Amino acid sequence: MNLLQLDKIKAKSKRRLGQGHGSGRVKTAGRGTKGQKARNKVAIYFEGGALPLTKRLPFLRGKGRNRSLQVKRYILNVSALNVFPKGTVVTLETLAKQGMIELESIKKSGVKILGDGELQTALTVKLPVSKGAEEKIKKAGGTVEI
Repeated sequence: MNLLQLDKIKAKSKRRLGQGHGSGRVKTAGRGTKGQKARNKVAIYFEGGALPLTKRLPFLRGKGRNRSLQVKRYILNVSALNVFPKGTVVTLETLAKQGMIELESIKKSGVKILGDGELQTALTVKLPVSKGAEEKIKKAGGTVEI
């Protein structure tokens, strides 16, 4: 085996501080000299006593301020429903059996069917659908129940 045949190591290992004489970081253990960071742990967001960034910024007011808390629906297009045989009732469970969604992760957010593509089979859909998807389902001979 040559050096060229060894696997590449992508991540550097974490620097182990304060491990005694054999570590090669003896006197100050790799922490420099004096100061708050040399003596104890300091929070990542600590800015040396200055007013923190989070307090310097203005409040985010109005619509959409809690966007991170809002759950987005999982989107499926009508063309994806062509895998089901004629007369199938499409629910969350049938989509999960087909392997299109993961049932546990979808129960919180839900699924919405949009009208992209064409539908060849008549299905009964018991999920939220867009207007375009509803038209295409009815055109194929299916029904929409909510």
